[in-house]
Amino acid sequence: MRKPPTPKRAGRVRPPRRGAAWSILASTALVTAAGVAAASSFSANLIQEFDTNRETIETGIDQTSEAFEDGEMNILVLGSDAREGQSQEDQRSDTMMLVHIPESRDEMYVMSIMRDLWVEIPDVGMSKVNSAQSHGGYPLTIDTVEGLTGAEIDHMVIVDFDGFSDLTSALGGVEVENDMAFSAGQANPSYYPEGTIRLEGTDALRFVRERKAFTDGDYQRVKNQQKFLTGIASQVLDSSTLTNPAKISDMVKSFTPYLTVDESLDAQTLVNYGMSMSKMRASNITSFTIPNAGTGTTPGGASVVWPDEEELASMRSAMEDGTMDEYVQELQERQDEQADGAIDESGEDVTEEPGVEAPQ
Repeated sequence: MRKPPTPKRAGRVRPPRRGAAWSILASTALVTAAGVAAASSFSANLIQEFDTNRETIETGIDQTSEAFEDGEMNILVLGSDAREGQSQEDQRSDTMMLVHIPESRDEMYVMSIMRDLWVEIPDVGMSKVNSAQSHGGYPLTIDTVEGLTGAEIDHMVIVDFDGFSDLTSALGGVEVENDMAFSAGQANPSYYPEGTIRLEGTDALRFVRERKAFTDGDYQRVKNQQKFLTGIASQVLDSSTLTNPAKISDMVKSFTPYLTVDESLDAQTLVNYGMSMSKMRASNITSFTIPNAGTGTTPGGASVVWPDEEELASMRSAMEDGTMDEYVQELQERQDEQADGAIDESGEDVTEEPGVEAPQ
């Protein structure tokens, strides 16, 4: 296993919480999980469909060695926040996730990176992690995330969340466990009751984008994105999907136009990955939020999320040593302890935002 790059800024991980997990965004659920599905049903027509309709970008990723050559694969997934007429340098990613697949290839860890996390950006200095895009495009974003997490990025996937509307329809809807009731959208708003709900079309898109309805804003939005993407992963990896060529075809055709990937990630590569990860199941996907120590304000007045230095260092070590399962379990235990002690004198729950969710 190659030694991860030395991070310029460490951080500490927030204790995990097991529950309805999130997981894989298009890279996870849609690139990797779809690769698993496609391994058995990707026809020549689907391969052409994917390769023709995907967009590719220059990322600066070293292509001289293959993913898994060092025993693991890491995919950086960005949620597109592009506006019409914007150049790459003017964009900032609204969603950032690191997908880590260990050497065993039967597990997956999906880590959300808070967009306002205050980190060291190479040759720039301290800034919000998603500002790396405006300073140096995708190559600098990759360098920044590698420095933060210690992971060597093998692939990059940019997903336009607009694509989820068509994808959920192709899948026949996606079920998630909603934490709290809320409404989203100004014109003809969508209402999401607490409990198990089915998302499809515009309702799905609003669910993953909404943040103003929550007192903790981005924290709850990240949780909802995690739950939604876990639902997609479960649906994609379900036997009813894997054995249904028509469903796989609809899924690939509906979502591929919303995917942008690094130049080396083509359909045949996905099929090869899928075949090597044939034991992957939705229950083996664990999600959590990159360690942070809550929100604050910089001397310059910027509202940011502080990294948890000590815990982030532990996470990097676990990724390098191949002990992420132990790390997540210990993280959950620490978070449960914090939750038990986070009740104020009035009996109100004042627990800070949890950092991890894992599948039940």
